[in-house]
Amino acid sequence: MSINTLKIVESRISEVDASNIQFGKSYSDHMLIADYKDGKWGKPEIVPYGNISMSPATTFIHYGQSIFEGIKAYRNLEGQISIFRPLDNWHRFNISADRMGMPDVPEEIFVEGMRQLVELDKDWVPNSEGSSLYIRPFMFATDAFIGVKPAEEFRFMIITSPAGAYYNKPTRIYMQNKYVRAFKGGVGFAKAAGNYAACMKPMMEIRKDGYDQILWTDGIEHKYVQEIGTMNVFFVIGNKVITPDLSESILAGITRDSAIKLLKEKGYEVEERPLSIDEIKAAYAKGELKEAFGAGTAAVIAPIAELYYEGETMMLPPIDGWEIANWLKNELAGIRYGRIEDTHHWMYKVC
Repeated sequence: MSINTLKIVESRISEVDASNIQFGKSYSDHMLIADYKDGKWGKPEIVPYGNISMSPATTFIHYGQSIFEGIKAYRNLEGQISIFRPLDNWHRFNISADRMGMPDVPEEIFVEGMRQLVELDKDWVPNSEGSSLYIRPFMFATDAFIGVKPAEEFRFMIITSPAGAYYNKPTRIYMQNKYVRAFKGGVGFAKAAGNYAACMKPMMEIRKDGYDQILWTDGIEHKYVQEIGTMNVFFVIGNKVITPDLSESILAGITRDSAIKLLKEKGYEVEERPLSIDEIKAAYAKGELKEAFGAGTAAVIAPIAELYYEGETMMLPPIDGWEIANWLKNELAGIRYGRIEDTHHWMYKVC
């Protein structure tokens, strides 16, 4: 697909400190834009990164009709650039779009548009281990109308950002039983902006006490763990790896799926099922809670150092001795950076 491209006059890449790349602080030179109007998508364009202009009555500002994805591109040992599982993100993006009453984005706009954007800004893809180019596709309703009705016009965009480690140390997790992130019949499985907006106040509260993220529980009984704000969650109890099964209130993580496939191929027993707080506490009391970690695009594999729940802190064993999370992190990194053969064909070559 040919995309009209307006290139920048002078790159801003010199402004980035390659030795200290902070997540979400710098943005690459270009961005992709495509507009949906009169029931069809217009021709996408790649233009210099910059602010966008809109009416104060733009629908998504008032009613939150907005979705997004998180994807990463990596530079391997030979300098080749590939994107990790973009087709899976495209499928999930359109699942979110359907739930939010938004149009599907065609593959040639989402995936090929992304490929051309990354290829144009290839110099922004870091070459150091642990770094990547974070890719943020998103779509929002653009009707200039403040009546409550499904929108008819939308804008799809992709921006990119060089990224270092999301967490630079094991995380401290607060198990939440007061607020609710998602519930059956809601939009918890969609990557909708409003899901994250509802988490901001609870996040502010727990960060005052030094915690990094919230582990959300089910919205009915506050009995079963679901997911962490930025990632899915895994527990190693005894010789089993257990992760909450997918439902209407849990995001189907691409990294989660990758982790499950790799762990099963390695011979580990993986269970996808409801997991209660009581079961986790009982395992901890017996010394059977060996590891706990998050899995997500931004965080990749993030070890959990401690879990807090109702006045009790569960301290996990020292990270250096973990077998499963450390192996999984190295295996995923090996595939992404080209040290390990990509037998699953997860890496989508850019250039």
